[in-house]
Amino acid sequence: MSDPILREPLYTQPGHLLRRAQQISASIFHDEIGNQVTPMQYAVLCVLLDHPGIDQVSVAGLAAIDTSTAASVATRLEEKGLLSRRVDPANRRQRILTLTDEGRDLLWRLNDAIGRLHRRIFEKFSPREEARFMALLQKLVDVNNHQSRAPLTAARPGAAAEAGGNPVAGRV
Repeated sequence: MSDPILREPLYTQPGHLLRRAQQISASIFHDEIGNQVTPMQYAVLCVLLDHPGIDQVSVAGLAAIDTSTAASVATRLEEKGLLSRRVDPANRRQRILTLTDEGRDLLWRLNDAIGRLHRRIFEKFSPREEARFMALLQKLVDVNNHQSRAPLTAARPGAAAEAGGNPVAGRV
């Protein structure tokens, strides 16, 4: 006898497919990067490369992670010698984060691995399929940002232009 509950089959549910896609991406990340950094640590390092000397709360917002996770990630990265943290003289409860030379060097060394990760994820896609998928994935993330437990708190570059030039529509 079949179950009387009506639902979409598990393997066609967007949440399940997104979780699987993240699982696959993380697996490939670890294949290519090894144990040098985690995907979240990599994201924090990238934010700091683009925004040197910003506070820990801003890093959390730009990496779209909660502030307590950002604090623990920053601590681990500091222990690895990849960033430095110092008390913000304007707000003694806040920490200012800066990449160290070792952190910059690591990001430089990871460029090839990140390129391989990208190619592996999209190896069965045509360039057109990849571009379309990425545009739709970005749209999915942008229009649902407000539903995240750790939303992106600053507009990503180009978001306003993609939203038809409306800077408010492009804000996340």
